[in-house]
Amino acid sequence: MTSTRWTTVYLVTAGLLAAVLAGLIAAVPRKEDSFDWFAPMIPGGWMAWTFPVALFFYCIACLLILFTLLAIRYPETPRRGVLRIETTRGDRLFISLLGSAFLCVGWLFAFGPPLWGALICCLIYAAAVFRWV
Repeated sequence: MTSTRWTTVYLVTAGLLAAVLAGLIAAVPRKEDSFDWFAPMIPGGWMAWTFPVALFFYCIACLLILFTLLAIRYPETPRRGVLRIETTRGDRLFISLLGSAFLCVGWLFAFGPPLWGALICCLIYAAAVFRWV
């Protein structure tokens, strides 16, 4: 594919993801004149689909779409890092997401909410995984 074609693919994908995010924000329940960000988006549903939960899964889906496009545009070559195992970008994404989940659970155990400090730790951990693993 030419670079103009890839630019079109990127712009269409970004437009679709922005439309999905706008729809997600539009689905947030309202209380009087403001959004109720932590209210269930599906009243009486089997899971507490609040906006933060939906946004979390939206971000995971965006990462998977981004990494799929990167794998198509720039084919992956496995490399060996500190762990001495061959990993691809997708493997490193999985390792960083799994490790981040454990970091957040450990943060909750040690310090409790809020998780802003854990988020910073997770970003540093993910950068280290992508750099050295």
